[in-house]
Amino acid sequence: MAKFYLTTAIDYSNGDPHLGHTLEKVGADCIARYRRLRGDQVHFVMGMDEHGQKVALAAERAGLAPQEWVSRISDRFESTWRALHCSHDDWIRTTQPRHHAAVAEFLRRIQQQQPNALFEGDYEGLYCVGCEEFKQESQLVNGRCVEHPDLVPVRMKERNHFFRLSAFGPRILELIRSGELRVEPAIRRNEVLKVLEGGLEDVSISRARFPWGIPFPNDPEHTVYVWFDALINYITAAGFPTPGWERLWPADVHVIGKGITRLHCCLWPAMLLAAGLPLPRLVWAHGYVQWEGAKVSKSSGTAVSVDEAIARHGPDALRYFLLREVGFSNDGNFTWERFEERYIADLADGFGNLAARSLAMLAKYRDGVVPADRTETALDAAGLEAVASYSQAMEQFELRAGAEAIGSLVTAANHYIVQTAPWALAKAESEAELDQALASLSRCLYRLAVLASPFLPEKAQALWDALGRSGTAGGEGWEPLADPPVAGDRTSRSAVLFPKPPAGG
Repeated sequence: MAKFYLTTAIDYSNGDPHLGHTLEKVGADCIARYRRLRGDQVHFVMGMDEHGQKVALAAERAGLAPQEWVSRISDRFESTWRALHCSHDDWIRTTQPRHHAAVAEFLRRIQQQQPNALFEGDYEGLYCVGCEEFKQESQLVNGRCVEHPDLVPVRMKERNHFFRLSAFGPRILELIRSGELRVEPAIRRNEVLKVLEGGLEDVSISRARFPWGIPFPNDPEHTVYVWFDALINYITAAGFPTPGWERLWPADVHVIGKGITRLHCCLWPAMLLAAGLPLPRLVWAHGYVQWEGAKVSKSSGTAVSVDEAIARHGPDALRYFLLREVGFSNDGNFTWERFEERYIADLADGFGNLAARSLAMLAKYRDGVVPADRTETALDAAGLEAVASYSQAMEQFELRAGAEAIGSLVTAANHYIVQTAPWALAKAESEAELDQALASLSRCLYRLAVLASPFLPEKAQALWDALGRSGTAGGEGWEPLADPPVAGDRTSRSAVLFPKPPAGG
């Protein structure tokens, strides 16, 4: 069984979760669930970034001590992801003792492996509190950060500890060009290559007299810079530096937003190289969820909340919409109108209606028992084609294409019902043909329950249960999709999977 170590970006503890966070988390969860279907030993990590200036400012505005504030925010985020059926195995927080120990050891290893990579010096530059990052003039548009145009960068000057990032640029460029360190999709890789080709600047990795952070080793007047601290979470969650941490590391995939590719594809690899540690295998940088053309974020004050979006049609519908409509590569829009259209067309009238009518015919014509007929039909051929398309898409993290493969099978099944007209076969007492049609539809529903489980875990499980299967949807593995073992199963008519909203609602 192959290990598959998957992480998401850890989120700042300075506000509520939004749809941008949600896309990343449900997308990563979809990947994790797919890898489990394929038999991998998945270790899926999510968590919170709890240090830094903007976290301290948020706590101050709330009238709370920073630790109390971040604990409240952590609970809020994790409960949201659990409500959306995220199946993470670990919840890392940068205020945890295990992370403090990992950061100290990481810095010690850099000092041991490449002592010249760390030095002290004076730093002056423009600092974006929103990004918790110093910005070069080339990264600003009209003097503002493109990620936080509503915030004015602050000019700061102080004596700091530095990391000699410039020394590692050529090696990282070589690793990405060769594919040894993969950055996907290609548009993000090309952006990172352009940054590396322009050369990297050394970076400050400490803050003077700023109490809310991890103390810099052997310098009580400084705390570790929040991004240097935060990136180490990925290796903390693998168990570093306790014995056996190499079982999980290197990470197979870091899932992040496109706005933090520089940090994950330049700074983080350089840190690992300096410490003599293996690099992650892949960084996948997804696009943004937009609302009326603007990026959804905490600072933008956009109108739609995650709770509202979940409440509209349930968590599975929101998961599906984000991954099918927005996708996991480029930017995409969230609108209530498109959410409704996609829900009705794909889920209520498509997937849900297919399941309801197929189970109803099994109940009416065969007392709920799947016939033993094993004749391969046109629908079985469509099912095998959908499985292949789905697998190809999911292996490449093209989640939208994976959802499209599910939709194509739903369409094929509804077309098959029209073509075979089981009700007409029953009326004509064409028992053999009716058995063939019902058995083929049952195999199709089995395939759909498995393929849909990474996208629609709750509804896929409801369908799996209605098919009379035991355990979890897809728990029988990937191989049965070639010839689903449904003959003789006793099915039941489930509740409507995707109820339509009331007229005018």
